Amino acid sequence: MMLLLRPGVGAPRGHDGTPIEKPTERLNFLVESLEKSRTKIIIPTPALSEVLVRVVPAEAEKLVEHINAKAIFRIESFDARAAIEVAAMTRNGTDGGKRPAKRDEVSTYAKLKYDRQIVAIALVTKASAIYSDDGGIRAIGTRAGIKVIGLADLELPAEDAQLKLKLDGTPEAHDGSKIEPQPAAVSIESNTVESVLGDSPGN
Repeated sequence: MMLLLRPGVGAPRGHDGTPIEKPTERLNFLVESLEKSRTKIIIPTPALSEVLVRVVPAEAEKLVEHINAKAIFRIESFDARAAIEVAAMTRNGTDGGKRPAKRDEVSTYAKLKYDRQIVAIALVTKASAIYSDDGGIRAIGTRAGIKVIGLADLELPAEDAQLKLKLDGTPEAHDGSKIEPQPAAVSIESNTVESVLGDSPGN
């Protein structure tokens, strides 16, 4: 979500750590496709807060105004319905987080609760998918029966999809002209009927 709201932050890596090719083009094409199909993109308030905490207050206000000005976006709060879902996840251990059930060692319990909140919002809004490269959200969302899609899994626009690699590894456009390879950008942020954009702390 950081890349969507602040394109200049840099190119992210996928959930496997691999640099993602043409991340901005993939994300813009997703938004355009969802707009055409009149699909809402839900931004959970827990994920939004993670974006806003990284900017000064004045810029945070502008980002929220930008989101509210776009019909395709809808900010969704962590409400009583979502709280019930998180309680069920915690009580039943449906996401693998219940003690003493096995949990990702790198995940703090605070982050686990944060990830559950994002997935719970997706559940109560009946989202068709969560867009995130966060491993915790991917695991919890998958166990909850929600498709989790990473940035690298997004389609490229037709003109980019027509590019192909020659056997020697040199990119070639559909008209046969060569394209010089560019160095991969360093990732500083990875990235959610309706779709949910989800980021997680420390990602």
